[in-house]
Amino acid sequence: MSLVAEAFVTQLAATEPWPENAALYQQLKEEQILLSDNASSLAVQAFLQMCNLPVRVVCRANAEYMSPSGKVPFIHVGNQVVSELGPIVQFVKAKGHSLSDGLDEVQKAEMKAYMELVNNMLLTAEITHPRYGSPYPWPLNRILSYQKQWEVRRKMKAIGWAGKTLEQVLEDVDQCCQALSQRLGTQPYFFNKQPTELDALVFGHLFTILTTQLTTDELSEKVKNYSNLTAFCRRIEQQYFEGHDKDSSTTVAARSAKRSLLR
Repeated sequence: MSLVAEAFVTQLAATEPWPENAALYQQLKEEQILLSDNASSLAVQAFLQMCNLPVRVVCRANAEYMSPSGKVPFIHVGNQVVSELGPIVQFVKAKGHSLSDGLDEVQKAEMKAYMELVNNMLLTAEITHPRYGSPYPWPLNRILSYQKQWEVRRKMKAIGWAGKTLEQVLEDVDQCCQALSQRLGTQPYFFNKQPTELDALVFGHLFTILTTQLTTDELSEKVKNYSNLTAFCRRIEQQYFEGHDKDSSTTVAARSAKRSLLR
């Protein structure tokens, strides 16, 4: 999209109020969605909840192919379709909702650096493939699964993770959690009393790691080593996800969290 087109879309978005029927699209929750995509979807849900903007989650097997970028999640708001957390944050900001306006320039730079750390470490570590393509009949399920595996290998090679062992990946995750834990300290949020985009992003990834059943518990155990991070997840889950419409997907996430985090 050209700069002129982007400016036009931004201006158009700013003139329209947030609709009650806004929808967020992702893959099928149980049968298909990857750990990394589930984390990204939950991060966007958390961000919108923090902005007090309602959204209905729609699960579709072909969500990736409906997305303008080929990635999930994406939101459908009025006549606009926007995918991934970064562009969604900018889209929402154009409508007058921002979580980081209260930060100074140094804090904003620090926030972006930590978000980059999460995307480089946690997002990459979450990439798995066994369930992908399962909603489709043979041979399409095999074809799509191999296609996804090829995309994952290409990304891993591009960022230098292709030759890493599981132990090395887990060590990187531990270092990321250590950095996040030190930045959070005893504060309720990463920048003291108000959540920012960083809080939404970290919650999405840590919550997903802590509450998703995997073949081993090694990844979640790394997160559980940091009590302030697990308390952070509980706090956001309780404040922004519990008590919503019982039919909403956010409450489904909250019930899952209650089983895994609050017992």
